[in-house]
Amino acid sequence: MAGSINKVILIGRVGQAPEIRYTSSGTPVAHFSIATDESFKNRSGEQQQHTEWHRIVAWNRLAEICGEYLTKGKQVYIEGSIRSNQWEDKSGSKRTTYEIIANTMKMLGSRSDAEREASGTSRPAAQAPEDNYGAPPDPAADGEITDDDIPF
Repeated sequence: MAGSINKVILIGRVGQAPEIRYTSSGTPVAHFSIATDESFKNRSGEQQQHTEWHRIVAWNRLAEICGEYLTKGKQVYIEGSIRSNQWEDKSGSKRTTYEIIANTMKMLGSRSDAEREASGTSRPAAQAPEDNYGAPPDPAADGEITDDDIPF
């Protein structure tokens, strides 16, 4: 349909390390969740906080990178589109879930935070690579790892 947009941008924290699986044709797919928080004051002026959980799906090279570098608690930027899945549960009720199909992922946080985390002297933080990992892999690639495959 002309004139429509399906785009989602999220910044949140990884809920658990991505689970990587492979399709029967060998295509990698990663499933993980991220949490976003919202703070607001209710009618009586009390501070409230709401956490929303988002199911994320990444494919191909992006899936592999997510599986290798994302861990619980890491702050991450995800860009993609929303997709709904409908099914019928055991009791016959129709159910719907929503997933974000990621096409861009950026790890947030500073490199110094990541170095402190690696040495065990700080709370968890993420690395901040400069590149965007949403592009599908080059099918003509010979399988060697190049500088472009390294996320920092």
